[in-house]
Amino acid sequence: MLIPGRKPRAQVLVLPGGTDSSREPFSRKQPAAMRMYPFTLSLKALPGVVVHQAAYELYGWNGDDDSPMAPAQRALDELLRAHPDVPVILVGHSMGGRVAARLAADKRVAGVLALAPWWQHADWRYINVDARVLALHGTADTRTYPKRTAKGVAELQEVGVDATFVPIEGGKHAMLDHVWTWHSTAVRFVRSFL
Repeated sequence: MLIPGRKPRAQVLVLPGGTDSSREPFSRKQPAAMRMYPFTLSLKALPGVVVHQAAYELYGWNGDDDSPMAPAQRALDELLRAHPDVPVILVGHSMGGRVAARLAADKRVAGVLALAPWWQHADWRYINVDARVLALHGTADTRTYPKRTAKGVAELQEVGVDATFVPIEGGKHAMLDHVWTWHSTAVRFVRSFL
């Protein structure tokens, strides 16, 4: 929550999921977007934090089109223009985790919280070495791969990134189980930047 007239202490860009291939227009009423609203609301309650949930144009990644990247980049640019010297934390679920990794090539991104990320082609390698990374992944996820996420975090650690992998035992992709763990970890991660 930002008090009017006060400078924020952190900015958060929430990046919802999607699917690998779809030209369907993105909607804020799709489950992927709605799944992230509780995170957005929880993070907005933190003092001194500005939170924006991104909206894409299309629901799918769509191969080399990288469809969500342009609207997500615009959202990041808007945050950085508004408060250029305030750290930005990216919170992405599934495809949003992939978007977050790509956006985190920008050195102004201070943190990446990847929730069951769809790191398709070693997307973690885009993340700048100064960013702090926390990746949570349910061990029962059959849509994206916890072993790949663990591998990505291990590789980030090898190159000196402050990166942590947290497996959520029995957790599934939609994050509708272990709700307290998913949400409290997200809040603690963002709070650690304040």
